[in-house]
Amino acid sequence: MATQDDAQNTNLDRMSANLERVETLSQRLVQALTVRTPPAQELNGPSQDVFVKAAGSYWKSFMENPGKMYEQQLEYWGKSVRHFMEAQQSLAKGAPLPNGADEEDPLKGDRRFSNPLWDTHPYFSYIKHQYAINKLAIENAVAEAEELDDKDKQRLQFFAAQIIDMMSPTNFLSTNPDALEKAVETEGESLVAGLENLVADLEANNGEMVVRLCDENAFELGENVAVTEGEVVYRNKMMELIQYTPTTKQVHKTPVVIFPPWINKFYVLDLKQENSLIKWITDQGYTLFVVSWVNPDASYADVAIDDYIEDGYLTAIREAKAITGERQVNTVGYCIAGTTLHMTLALLAKRGDKSIKSATFFTALTDFSDQGEFVPFLQDDFVDGIEKEVNEKGVLRSFIMGRTMSFLRSNDLIYKPAIRSYMMGETPPAFDLLYWNGDGANLPGRMTVQYLRELCQANAFVTDGIEMCGETLHISDVNVPIMAITCETDHIARWKDCYRGFLQTGSKDRTFIVSESGHIAGIVNPPSKKKYGFYSNKNLPETADAWLEGAEEQEGSWWPTWEAWLKKRSGAMVAARMPGDSEHPALAPAPGTYVRKRASL
Repeated sequence: MATQDDAQNTNLDRMSANLERVETLSQRLVQALTVRTPPAQELNGPSQDVFVKAAGSYWKSFMENPGKMYEQQLEYWGKSVRHFMEAQQSLAKGAPLPNGADEEDPLKGDRRFSNPLWDTHPYFSYIKHQYAINKLAIENAVAEAEELDDKDKQRLQFFAAQIIDMMSPTNFLSTNPDALEKAVETEGESLVAGLENLVADLEANNGEMVVRLCDENAFELGENVAVTEGEVVYRNKMMELIQYTPTTKQVHKTPVVIFPPWINKFYVLDLKQENSLIKWITDQGYTLFVVSWVNPDASYADVAIDDYIEDGYLTAIREAKAITGERQVNTVGYCIAGTTLHMTLALLAKRGDKSIKSATFFTALTDFSDQGEFVPFLQDDFVDGIEKEVNEKGVLRSFIMGRTMSFLRSNDLIYKPAIRSYMMGETPPAFDLLYWNGDGANLPGRMTVQYLRELCQANAFVTDGIEMCGETLHISDVNVPIMAITCETDHIARWKDCYRGFLQTGSKDRTFIVSESGHIAGIVNPPSKKKYGFYSNKNLPETADAWLEGAEEQEGSWWPTWEAWLKKRSGAMVAARMPGDSEHPALAPAPGTYVRKRASL
């Protein structure tokens, strides 16, 4: 029978083993950090001008109305002192704080504080309520900065929110009851496992703190994601062109060419078979081509949007026409690829080329007059930092873009995953969409600056026109039948912003749809799931609000509605076409070779 001494010896042995592991892991951590090549300093925060302006606004408010400022400070001090006194009494009694302490609790319903200990344990109750008081004080101070223009005010609000989120007590081991309970339950094993996860992430990302969102070992391209059958039938320095194997005996005469965004990889449209848009289109009887963009390295530093148009769009269209023997194709552009498809349509109109029969846009922005949540990242200080980075590296490294997007939803995409992985020692989930999200791509230096300066900042495509491929292109030049699919809760390409640009096209045949959900889930929305509906309106009033007011809400996916629209523009049925021809032999099975190259760090 085991004695108490035996149990103590066992615990001591476990502790010694864990300490040895920690020492080894610490050495690996230091080694991982030595190879780090951090981005330009300008990308780590706003210029000091933002804070100087905020301080100036705050000081002016103080001089004009010192009573109000004193009142706010005294209110904060009073709340903090009263809260401390209540906490002392509660700690003495071993009871939580009284309910009155959170009359203005901005954390109500916040899932980060779902552990009952936040409300029942005096220590955690004090920590939570003081964080709530601090949060409210910062938000009120920012709201009082009245002398700032709209962009500076929005930037100040954004960066203040980042500080608030970063300082949440859930992000620190000593003030996270979930992590502490797990450490006790596992005799410290969870903390060692968490350190192992941290070191592994640093080693995998050249010393950069990039939190893995999923178990990457659970997926393999061509095995359980991106498995729809097809062949690479053309390859150049910019892209591989994949033609998918038909699944019907007959197909529509006019082929379809999809241009995915090159910020990410194309197989978001071909994850699991049950939610693969690529497979679904093929099953509806279409000859389908999809572009898989190269993942650029420093040798692509001088590649511009012009090159994506000439060597990507126009070349893919030319080869699809040659393989099928058709004079026209139907096209699809997703996100930045939809923006560029608009410019391609304008270019073809200038050249009198009628190769494109119709165009469909998924979440595609063209009018950047309202920069939305990206205001903090589209001002000169940040773009200057991007320009400095790409001048040094030749590319905008994938992790910088990923980090920027993550900070728009920092609690969900940074802090929560970090807590689960590094504090709780948990293995990230096996989730195909998160696997794709982590499989990012670099962006060519020249193209990046061109996009940020000319499209996002100057908004040239919808104002004076943008110089591209030897022509001045304007959105009003777009004149083919078009359909735009936007997403109701999309924070990257907000549907109202998409609508504003959509109205400025010169097309006479126009259809606009708003899908429920966000940038990805609203697009990858198969009919079989019966999950998200959509809104449609045959009329196109001057404002997005008026469009929505007159729109009809429909159940189910927008895919069948789009396919009915596409069918009318796809000609008669012909015998199904196998991939390639004598002049376009199969170069590799889908998903090809370019998609397998990982982004550099």
